[in-house]
Amino acid sequence: MNCKVITNVIIFTVNATDRIIKNGTVVIENGIIKSVGHKEEVSIPLYADEIIDGKNKMALLPGFVDTHNHSSLIKGVAENKKLIEWLPEYDLEHRTCTEEDTYHASRLCYLECLKNGTTTIMDMYRFMHRSAEAAGELGIRLHLAPYAADVLPYTFFESTGSNEEAIKTLHMSQNGRIRVWAGLEDLFYCSQPMYENAVRMQKEYGVGIHTHGCEQMEEEQTVIRKFGKSTIDVLGQRGLLGKKTLLAHCVWINEGDMKKMADTGTSLAHCPVSAAKLGCGIARTPLMKSMGVNVSLGTDGPIDNNSMDLFQEMKFASLIQKATHCDALVFGAKEMLRMATINGARSLNMEDEIGSIETGKSADLILVDCFRPNLQPIYWEGDETNLLWNMVFSAHGSNVDTVLVQGEILLRNGKSTKVDEAKVITEAQKQGIDWMKRRKLHEQEILRPIE
Repeated sequence: MNCKVITNVIIFTVNATDRIIKNGTVVIENGIIKSVGHKEEVSIPLYADEIIDGKNKMALLPGFVDTHNHSSLIKGVAENKKLIEWLPEYDLEHRTCTEEDTYHASRLCYLECLKNGTTTIMDMYRFMHRSAEAAGELGIRLHLAPYAADVLPYTFFESTGSNEEAIKTLHMSQNGRIRVWAGLEDLFYCSQPMYENAVRMQKEYGVGIHTHGCEQMEEEQTVIRKFGKSTIDVLGQRGLLGKKTLLAHCVWINEGDMKKMADTGTSLAHCPVSAAKLGCGIARTPLMKSMGVNVSLGTDGPIDNNSMDLFQEMKFASLIQKATHCDALVFGAKEMLRMATINGARSLNMEDEIGSIETGKSADLILVDCFRPNLQPIYWEGDETNLLWNMVFSAHGSNVDTVLVQGEILLRNGKSTKVDEAKVITEAQKQGIDWMKRRKLHEQEILRPIE
């Protein structure tokens, strides 16, 4: 039996009562949380293989869940562009993408995610067997949504066939760390038969469906002109809405659309930094949440976010709503931490396995070093602490010290235990330079979407 103990830590359980344990201990056996509680309540087994002593300087949190990401080696390139201008640049990336590009992009992005405390990623990309390979090297938990499209001229993306093959060969591989979804680009890139096939695969294999909701106002207006109804209505008509469907963005949806998402159990991957950076607007997530929509957080990847730090995403998601509503009470720290953890787990249909620190769940955990200037001093009033607020509004990825997935330590003292980080970065740099050269050759062939 493999047994690890984490003790003398502040535990943010993110359970049903958001319990915070001042001086806690967690016992992990064979990758599963066996017990959690105050230090004096939890016995440390004599057979423990390793005891991690936080020395009352560490906080233990559930691993973060990034529910919408696009791996890439293109960062800081397609800048100062509206979404309608940015999309052709992004399409150019996929027109020139190779399997080797995918491997190095995935490996670099997943390393960045791990170092920022993300233990589970929903990645929508190309040649995703290579993404699974990269995830296997790093040990991270990965949900794959092959980037599929079939409307001319966008047939250079993945196909229904390659998506189904990924489901057959990769789903639940690597001890369940790899899971495959039916992935769809959007209504302008995918035909109705492709949506029908996604629904078929969902029913046949029991997998989820992941696609983009309306991100920009002009996009939604064009959908209404072309289809005679809103994006959410079209998706509902095509059978996509439901508990096993995760929609990204949904910046421009009306209250009727929100109710349909809530009533069907359709989850949202909210990407506030990406939406702001591309000038798309601000999703009305407080209203969605009040109507019963499960709202989680996504970074949207490096090309349009430039960062995959969910600490940053939590803070921005809160502040942009406080500013928009002129209401300091909107989206407090507890809500934001839940969005980054248990809500993300629910978006991926994994709320019974990950997302909180509770007995019987997988030990997908992060240790945050609180003995840093940005998180000090720490105060307590009974069971409440200012550290909760500082976790959301002061912490950043560099505070992450240790990361575990299924009880396996993937990051120790801020460094990967599985890969040579310098090698990953050096090889990604070389591949990225080569990719940029190949992209340059096609710059005169820019495609114009949403017409």
